[in-house]
Amino acid sequence: MISHENQVETKVVTHPEALEATMKVLIGPADGWEGHVMREFILQKGGHTPKHVHPWPHINYILEGEGTLFLNGKKNPVKAGSIAYVPNDELHQFENTGDGPLKFICIVPEEGHK
Repeated sequence: MISHENQVETKVVTHPEALEATMKVLIGPADGWEGHVMREFILQKGGHTPKHVHPWPHINYILEGEGTLFLNGKKNPVKAGSIAYVPNDELHQFENTGDGPLKFICIVPEEGHK
């Protein structure tokens, strides 16, 4: 499978505690990658994901922008090129603190994508 992010549908993150957040499913089981999903999140200026916890880990790579990742009880700065591993059952949240979009890849096990 070969595609481009511009060909992937953008969906608004509808969680009530998310703000100015969208997501694209780049690769997943429907594309032949059984067991995992690679997503791109885009947080607009001032946007954030909900502060949440879940029973699966995920891997993140920051593509563009700057912000924080709340993890291990504190806000950790992230920017383009940052890499983060969020263990299962850890409270976490991404927040855009920059002037432009914060874009990042998030890879989760299939059960972590809803």
